[in-house]
Parts: sequence; structure tokens; C-alpha cells
Amino acid sequence: MTEPPRVPPPKPAATLASEVEAKARRKLRARRQGTPGVWFGLGMMGLVGWSVVVPTLLGAALGIWLDKHHPGGHSWTLALLVAGLVIGCFNAWHWVAKEDRAMHRDAEEHEHADE
Repeated sequence: MTEPPRVPPPKPAATLASEVEAKARRKLRARRQGTPGVWFGLGMMGLVGWSVVVPTLLGAALGIWLDKHHPGGHSWTLALLVAGLVIGCFNAWHWVAKEDRAMHRDAEEHEHADE
């Protein structure tokens, strides 16, 4: 004959109560903090974009000025435009990595607080 399916034993009341309490705390915290909306994402994209554009344009402007006042065999505009772009990309990477670390740190702190 076949055995009847095994049903796991019910959880103790204390464990169930602590799980319900943890879920309730998470829901309340989520309501207080809210979820970032579309405007938050657009603002972050704008911040990252400007952190790349500003150094690139400053490098190009300085290069144009140097090419007018100190002409030579190579283009200062092109060299400083690329240098500004590299600095801007590094700046954007640094900003995004910092925000990512902050988000993960907050999530871990809240996770440990629920325990």
C-alpha cells in the first residue's frame, strides 16, 4: 500500500507570532519610507548625466582656449575632451557605487532589526 502524504508539523505559536510581528514591522517601515518613484529614477539619471557632461565640456572648453592661445602639433581640444570624459565617467561610477552601498547597508540594517 502507499503511505499517506506526510504533513509537516505545525509551527509553534511563538515562532508564528514572531514571523507575523517581523512582517508587520517591515510593512510599516515600507509605508514610512515609501518606494522611489519615476521622478527619483529620472533625477538619478540626470545627476549621473551631468556628472559626466560637466567635466567633458570643461575639458573641451579648456582645450579650445589652449588651441587658440598655444597652437601646436596636437589638438588640446581632443585630448582634454577625452580626459574630461574619463574623469566624468569615473565620477559617475563613484556616485552610483556610493548610492548602491548605501542602499545595501540600509537593507542589511533593517533586516537585522527585524530579527
